[in-house]
Amino acid sequence: MEHRRAPESKYVVERVQTGVRMEKRLLKVLRALADYHDLTLGDLLEGIVLHAFDGKCPFGAANLKRIKDLKQFYGLDLDSAASHRLVEVEINREHRKVSSKK
Repeated sequence: MEHRRAPESKYVVERVQTGVRMEKRLLKVLRALADYHDLTLGDLLEGIVLHAFDGKCPFGAANLKRIKDLKQFYGLDLDSAASHRLVEVEINREHRKVSSKK
């Protein structure tokens, strides 16, 4: 038998600040979605991860449509097939030094 808590139950947690690096357009879509739902980015990510850990999709049809629209707006052409295949662009440090002198 599965134990469930009432939706109004609260959980006291300890949150930590993290410096996670993420693909730029993906982050823009996540921020826009969090803003749409009046959530912090951290709250949205926690919800997504907790659903994923349970093997559940965190989004209903309306949210999936909104995500599709946001991906198009921000030019995000990645999907789950891109997972584990993303390669970060290398920034030429010399170019950065020159650019910062302007």
